[in-house]
Amino acid sequence: MSALRLPSVVAGKTLTEVISMRVNGKPCRTIWPLSDAAVAVIDQRCLPHQFKTVELTNVAEAAAAIENMTVRGAPLIGATAAYGMALAMRADCSDAAVASAADLLQQTRPTAVNLLWALSRMRSRLLALPSSERLQAAWQEAAALCEEDVALNEKIGQQGLALIEACYQKTGRTVNVLTHCNAGWLGTVDWGTALAPIYQAADAGIPVHVWVDETRPRNQGASLSCWELGQHGVAHTLLPDNAGGHLMQHGQVDMVIVGCDRTARNGDVCNKIGTYLKALAAHDNSVPFYVALPSPTIDWQITDGVKDIPIEQRSADEVLTVTGLLAGEESKLATVQIAPAETAAANYGFDVTPARLVTALITERGICDASEAGLLSLFPEQAHE
Repeated sequence: MSALRLPSVVAGKTLTEVISMRVNGKPCRTIWPLSDAAVAVIDQRCLPHQFKTVELTNVAEAAAAIENMTVRGAPLIGATAAYGMALAMRADCSDAAVASAADLLQQTRPTAVNLLWALSRMRSRLLALPSSERLQAAWQEAAALCEEDVALNEKIGQQGLALIEACYQKTGRTVNVLTHCNAGWLGTVDWGTALAPIYQAADAGIPVHVWVDETRPRNQGASLSCWELGQHGVAHTLLPDNAGGHLMQHGQVDMVIVGCDRTARNGDVCNKIGTYLKALAAHDNSVPFYVALPSPTIDWQITDGVKDIPIEQRSADEVLTVTGLLAGEESKLATVQIAPAETAAANYGFDVTPARLVTALITERGICDASEAGLLSLFPEQAHE
């Protein structure tokens, strides 16, 4: 693990011009090349108690970082996989090496379609070139993919900002947004998806407050969303996962905005486990339920998300234990068991929210109904698929 190291420029621009998020006031992204031999990522397993980075130097390390959730979030998984392909080309640029690296990375996380999208893009780009040109092209393509992710997420923020602004103009008071898991900049290269509109609203001077679900069992809301919202100076309150419905019943939630790991062609959305229950509560209480997603998250081949999106099942240890900072002991992390030793546990990583429960989808091209017709109104080029 290394101290934070950032390049001084990206694509000819200073960091303050291209990076929106900051750590302790300094511009930062979740992933960046250190050279043509290594990539740095934030080790999200250490947050919020410690800020550390990890250097990835080969494709096996990139695959491990995705699998063990050093990096997580659908867009960031895709970006890391792209750089993993570039790292693989340092050792071997043959057709077999391209296929082998892609296969290794593809097996790390099954649910987020951005992984498959990024690998398909990298594989197509590299196999179209002679092997002598593949190393440089791989680094260029991975960097381009990351820059595109930043641009897409910034546009999602602009689209969602209009919803928050309209709510503020209507009520004249602080806008209360509930979110689930972490769909902020830590889950992308920069800006985030569900939190991008919130950051832009805060930057525009709109009073906004975020209800943050803790998101058991890995607590990405408590450890990641609360951390990055605090870094940006956005007011927020941490909630037990089951408290959102109560707040909605009492008029304390103006809207729900969540991210997405895979969106089916019919508008069904797959997100962190527990999202479906929030959608049911929002529907029952007439609270708008929005899903923010960049277009690489759309799986145009799947027409029934509930039936066909694969749901990752993770280790039972994540449910049976919890890791945190020991009270009264500075910087001492510990993992403790919270259930009897003989207890069996199931750990489904995601669930699917049917399109009928989604008020609208927020994409980089605009806001649409959660339906095939709605998606095709923004992405007509996919009509032939």
